[in-house]
Amino acid sequence: MKNIHEFATFKNASSAACAVVVLVAMGSVNAKTPPTSAELEDQKNMLMSAVKRGDDLWHSAKLGSNGLACGNCHPDGSATNPHTWPKYQSNLGKVGTLREMINWCISVPLVGTPLALDSDEMIAMEAYTMYTHRGVAIAPAKDEQHGGTPVVSGPGYPNAHGGNR
Repeated sequence: MKNIHEFATFKNASSAACAVVVLVAMGSVNAKTPPTSAELEDQKNMLMSAVKRGDDLWHSAKLGSNGLACGNCHPDGSATNPHTWPKYQSNLGKVGTLREMINWCISVPLVGTPLALDSDEMIAMEAYTMYTHRGVAIAPAKDEQHGGTPVVSGPGYPNAHGGNR
């Protein structure tokens, strides 16, 4: 080989040849079979079960210790804007995820124990907020409120000075 370009060409050709040999050795490689109607129905039912569980958690005071629920401030998942995450969130002091913000709300306004980020409860909460925003256009850093009027004060709700009342 005379130069680096010939070596690179040889190396790429060798890599491609090895990949073909591996694929042939593995047998035929097929695309995933599309789900059946019954499988699609099962998947939809699992999603809707998670959305229902998230709705129940969202409107339950069990996540906190002060009698508040997520639904006190966000009656129908409003102002969660799940379609805009990840984004910079001043409450978190960083670019964070929707799940981190849900946990911040559980920890601070609700004075509760954060959920494991991969727990069934957290997935249900996220499924609920995403479901309530289906069809909403994506707009980075968008902040919206729809539905009821949010609670602006109460036990455990952060005041203007960053503390809790």
